[in-house]
Amino acid sequence: MDRFLEMQSFNTVVEAGSFVAAAEALKLSKAAVSRHVVELENRLGIRLLHRTTRRVSLTPEGQVFYGRSKELLAELADAETEVTSSREAASGLLRINAPFTFGILHLAPLWGRFRALHPQLTLEVTLADRLVDLVEEGYDLAIRIAAMENSSLVSRRLATTRLALCASPAYLAAHGTPWHPADLAQHQVIAYSYFATKDEWHFTGPQGPVSVRTRPWMHTNNGETCLAAALADQGVILQPTFLVAPALAAGTLVELMPAYCAHEIGIHAVYPSRKHVPAKVRVLIDFLVEHFAQAARW
Repeated sequence: MDRFLEMQSFNTVVEAGSFVAAAEALKLSKAAVSRHVVELENRLGIRLLHRTTRRVSLTPEGQVFYGRSKELLAELADAETEVTSSREAASGLLRINAPFTFGILHLAPLWGRFRALHPQLTLEVTLADRLVDLVEEGYDLAIRIAAMENSSLVSRRLATTRLALCASPAYLAAHGTPWHPADLAQHQVIAYSYFATKDEWHFTGPQGPVSVRTRPWMHTNNGETCLAAALADQGVILQPTFLVAPALAAGTLVELMPAYCAHEIGIHAVYPSRKHVPAKVRVLIDFLVEHFAQAARW
């Protein structure tokens, strides 16, 4: 007997509540469904179901087997969906959320090329630095620049960036150069509003972790505003290298305190569930992974 048919019949009996209802759902005879379950029990050498004239119920062993076999059947269905959907052209509306600055600098130039590869897709790209709820707000995929260890979302790492402490040469000439994180408490600071640690900045130095409570003269929820203020000689910023790398390379900003490193951050594509991933989401993830694997490191 096919083990798949045995498991499918058993699971359907459990979920439908009776052999008759399971037979109707599977479009088989009641005798065939009963035979599948009996042969499964005989092969395993255990009773999976208590049977009465009115109802069926799981034995303790049946409860364990039901949980595992349900997972196996779901994984098989996912595999079939993945294989069949790979033959289908990605189509429909694809709703994407991304952080504002990263979306402008590093995603906006990609959408034309992605659309040329998948002309049946329609894109809706929303840029926002706040943390959106993908399920509640109906997004298919989001780009997150954050640690994802405690997230319930499924994520795929695209790249890594790090936070760089920077100021302009003119600002440093006027106010002096900080050499230790504690010095930042006496400097003009332009702070990013959405930092998880707010105004307390953390570094790792020669003697281990160190932090400082900064006193920003300005808060902003936009990284490009931080960058513009720093370029205008208005103070010290802590911003990701995907944003400040060109200014550092041009010498219009100087990276400070090289012995004290701020943490690295993963750039991830996130989506709600690993199961039944639509073709439109899968092709976008594959496209982004390939692009950022070839892109220059920040």
